[in-house]
Amino acid sequence: MGLGSFLKNVGEKIFGGGEKPEEQAKKVRDHVAKYGFDLSGLTFTVADDKVTVQGEAKNWDEKGKIYVAAGNVQGIDGVNDQMTVRPAPAQTAAPVAPVVQPKYHTVEGGDTLSKIAKEVYGDVNAYNRIFEANKPMLSDPDKIYPGQVLVIPQ
Repeated sequence: MGLGSFLKNVGEKIFGGGEKPEEQAKKVRDHVAKYGFDLSGLTFTVADDKVTVQGEAKNWDEKGKIYVAAGNVQGIDGVNDQMTVRPAPAQTAAPVAPVVQPKYHTVEGGDTLSKIAKEVYGDVNAYNRIFEANKPMLSDPDKIYPGQVLVIPQ
């Protein structure tokens, strides 16, 4: 949880200019919702080019993707992550896996998913792990841009 930085002049353009913060918050929420995430327990607010997302996310995977989707918007330079995660249903006799919070990578000029995979995993062919972790925000592994923030799975 906390404030994460994003590049303000990159990302999907969803603002037309002159919107009030409430209108911007609705547009960011609608933008994130188009990816099919469960936003029923979340609220979005915008102030000073920063989005605050509060409430309970469905799981860690969605929490990370909601964070990234909200920040990869042109005109937003930060996401204040105030999300918690719904507790997993009680399991009987099964060991509880440790909670691993998502890691993020900001794309730089010349980056490819293969290059990032080589840096993170030591294997260029592991690019598909990163691609899959960022669906549905990414539709093609070759379509990333400098300043974009990606979820890096463990």
